[in-house]
Formats: sequence, C-alpha cells, structure tokens
Amino acid sequence: MVKILANDGIEKAAAKELEIKGFEVINNHYEGEELKKIIKEVDCLIVRSATKVREELIDIAATTGKLKLVIRGGVGIDNIDAVYAIENGIQVQNTPNASSISVAELTFGHMLAVSRYIHISNVTLRDGKWEKKKYEGTELFGKTLGLIGFGRIAREVAKRAVAFGMKVIFYDIIEPENVDASYKYVDKETLIKEADFISLHIPNIKGEPHAIGQKEFEIMKPNAYLINCARGGVVDEAELVKALDNGKLAGAALDVFEVEPLKDDAVRNHPKISLTPHIGAATAEAQERIGEEIIHIISEFFSNQD
Repeated sequence: MVKILANDGIEKAAAKELEIKGFEVINNHYEGEELKKIIKEVDCLIVRSATKVREELIDIAATTGKLKLVIRGGVGIDNIDAVYAIENGIQVQNTPNASSISVAELTFGHMLAVSRYIHISNVTLRDGKWEKKKYEGTELFGKTLGLIGFGRIAREVAKRAVAFGMKVIFYDIIEPENVDASYKYVDKETLIKEADFISLHIPNIKGEPHAIGQKEFEIMKPNAYLINCARGGVVDEAELVKALDNGKLAGAALDVFEVEPLKDDAVRNHPKISLTPHIGAATAEAQERIGEEIIHIISEFFSNQD
C-alpha cells in the first residue's frame, strides 16, 4: 500500500477520497528527528509552507529509496530543493491552479485595506479612539497598478483592477503572448517608477538578492503602495520600514515574510503596514481545489508506477 504523509495537513474530504482509492494517509505534523524518521517510511510527502524539504531531509529519504513524490499544496515550490530531489529520484509537483482566486482576492483586499486605513482604523476604534479626520484615504479608481510577475494570480488581480477602473501595467522576465489589450507590458524600472500600487507575484529564488530593496524604493513614486502576497524574502523588510518611516511610501501590505512566523516588531507594529499571517490560500474553496489537484496528481503518478 502506498503511504502518504500530509505533514502540513490536507483537506478532510481529500484524505478520505485517497483512502477510498486504497492509499494510506498520515495526516499528522512531524518536525526534527521525528520527521527524519518517518520520511524513510513514506512513498509520498505532501507539504504546504511550514515544512522545508531541504537537502538533508532528501538525503535521509534517499537512503531507503521509498519516497518517490513530494507535492507542495500551493503555487510555488520555494520550500523544496526541487532540483536536488529530482536528482535523487524524487519527483516534485505543486497545485498551481487551486489558489489563484483566493490569493488574488486577498491581494485586492489588502490594497483596499491599506489605501483606506481599514487595517489601522479598525485597531484604533477598538482602542476607544474616534479618529475620523485622521484617515483620509486614497481611491483605487484611476490609479496605476503595477504587477511584477504575470502568472495566474497576477492575471486574476489584473481582472479585478480593471473592474475598479485602474490602469494595469505589468512586468515579467519573459513578455507573455496573448495578453488582454487593456494591460500594458513595461520593463521593471518603468513599472516601479510609474505605478501607484505595486503588487508582487514572483518566487523567492534562493541566493538571489531581494527583488524590492533600497534601489527600488528610491525610484518609486511618492506615496506609492507596495503589496506582497507572493513570497517572503522578495522584499527587503528593513528597507521597507525605512521607506515608510521617511514618508517615501504611503503604505504597504504583507501576507508573507522573510521569517515566518513574523518576529520583527518593526514590521509587526508599523501603522502603515496591513498584515496577515500567510493566509493567501486559506479559503474553503481553495483548500477543496488543492485537495482535488492532490488526488489527481497522486492517482496519476502511482498508477504509472505499476
């Protein structure tokens, strides 16, 4: 029987469906030595963001040769040393379609929250303060949204931006074809200089410098907003705080962080930053779709192993 470890959890209906199909599902979380021990006994490992599948863990799994597949329940695979895993006979897959709408909606929610002070006025009102005159916000209508990275999630954000009357410009490493005529492709520097709102939709590449750091903050428009619901590490958070403190940026919104759980008090307590604890894919609908994709991946993969 194929044994599956869902180390960061899996939707209950998906686990049940896998069991009906004849797979054994271990829906528990293991860390440290416990994870190193059980990884030798499973054929498939399912993770989300919490579990890091690095070279050491892959080496341990490779001692038995039992682990054949690692699935990231989400869009990226930043927390998996994918190339090394493949070199050791372990396939790596993810679920790129499942959470696009959920992350796009959270991105837009953060844009509204930070531009209209929803994030901080909610806090001060609960503290007994009535600071109505303090929170003069900014409309999204008529503003330019710059999307860095133009994959599935960014395109969902772009659709919503157009509905709000925003102008959409975007940058990607490779200029995509068959793009809606209402979106304009520009180079990265032009985007950073022209956008009123900049939303990131790129992976964090291990060993690469921050995609947004001191240089980028310096050329942003005065009173621009930065949104990151993509990956922690693509924004230099120390430089972000400086840009907010010196009045260069009007605000920022973060769902992902360089270190998770978030420990940096300068970020956590900053009144100009709207924060959520990495909940981009945390909707019932997204989790159901992730479960369905995982079932499909596992069923197809192990049927071809026979």
